[in-house]
Amino acid sequence: MSVASKLEYIWLDGYKPTQSLRSKTRIERDFSGKLEDCPTWCFDGSSTEQAPGGSSDLLLKPSFICVDPARKNGFLVMCEVLNSDSTPHESNGRATIEDDDNDFWFGFEQEYFIWDLKKDKPIGWSDFTPSGEPGPQGPYYCSVGGGKAVGRYIVEEHLDLCLEAGLNVEGINAEVAIGQWEFQVFSKGAKAAGDQTWIARYLMERVAEKYGYGINWHCKPLGATDWNGSGMHANFSNTVLRTSGKQQDFNTICEAFAPFVKEHIEVYGADNDQRLTGKHETQSIDKFSYGISDRGASIRIPIAAVEKGWKGWLEDRRPNSAADPYKVAARIIKTVKTANV
Repeated sequence: MSVASKLEYIWLDGYKPTQSLRSKTRIERDFSGKLEDCPTWCFDGSSTEQAPGGSSDLLLKPSFICVDPARKNGFLVMCEVLNSDSTPHESNGRATIEDDDNDFWFGFEQEYFIWDLKKDKPIGWSDFTPSGEPGPQGPYYCSVGGGKAVGRYIVEEHLDLCLEAGLNVEGINAEVAIGQWEFQVFSKGAKAAGDQTWIARYLMERVAEKYGYGINWHCKPLGATDWNGSGMHANFSNTVLRTSGKQQDFNTICEAFAPFVKEHIEVYGADNDQRLTGKHETQSIDKFSYGISDRGASIRIPIAAVEKGWKGWLEDRRPNSAADPYKVAARIIKTVKTANV
C-alpha cells in the first residue's frame, strides 16, 4: 500500500501594505521528501489580491521543504508565487534577492505579541491587576514567573516544533512588553534565512490558533503608548565583515547605508513611523546613525565584533516585525555591495 504524505504549500498573498501567509494541503503518495520532487501547483490568485477573476491561475514554485512536526507524514513547503508564464509575480519578494553565492549570512530577531482576540489586547494584559492594565514595562524582559512571562507554553511549543522541523532557530526570550516574545532564526544565504523565518512564523500562527489566540505582527500594536514596539532586527555579514579585522571596513559598510534611508524604510515594514521615533531603543525614521553597542542607532556594531578584532557582523535595527525578510535581505545586500571595501 502506498504511503500518503501531506504537503502543506505555503505562500505570501498580495495584500498591501503587509502580506499574509496562505497555505493549502496537497496529498502525494510515496513521496521522497525531497524539494525537487515537489510539483509546481496552482491557486486562485483572485482570492488573495494577486490576480483578476478572469485570469486567476497563479503558480506555486516550491523553494524550501522541511518536516511538518505536527502532522503524521507531513511536510511544510515554502513556495514562490509565479505568474502563469512562470515569471516572478510582483508580490514575490524572494525573487528580488541577488545573492547567488550565499556569501551573505542573516540572523533575524523576530518579535511578536501573542494576542487575546476576545479582549483585543496582548495575552495577560488584564488578567493580573484590579485596574485591568499591567504595571509598566521593566519586569517582563527575559522574565520568569506568573504575571510576567505570560504565554510561555505557547512559545515553548513553538520552539519544539521549529527544532523538530529542522529550522535554525537560535533562541527565544520574553520581550520588553507583557505578552511580547522573540525568536531568532539564522541561516547562511539570504533566501534560506527568509524561507526559514517565514516557516517559523507559519508555525507560530498555527500554535496560537490551536489555543484560540492570534499573533500580532504589527510593529506598534499598542499605539502611541509607553510600550515598546516590535522589530525584526536584521543581523548580517559577508566575507569582509567576518574576516576583515579593520574598523574602517565596518565604518565604510555602515556609511554606505546613509544615502539609502528611503529605500530601506520602504521595505522595512508598514507603519514603521509609529515605531522608529527615537524612543524605546530606536533611531528616528528619517535619520541614520551607527555606533558600537548602540541600540538607539540605525545600525549597531556589536561589541562582540569589536572584541574579536573587528570580525563579525552588523545589526540593522530598523526592520519591523511585519517586514518581509526576503525584501529586507535583498535591500541590505544591494546596499552593502555599493560599499568600496
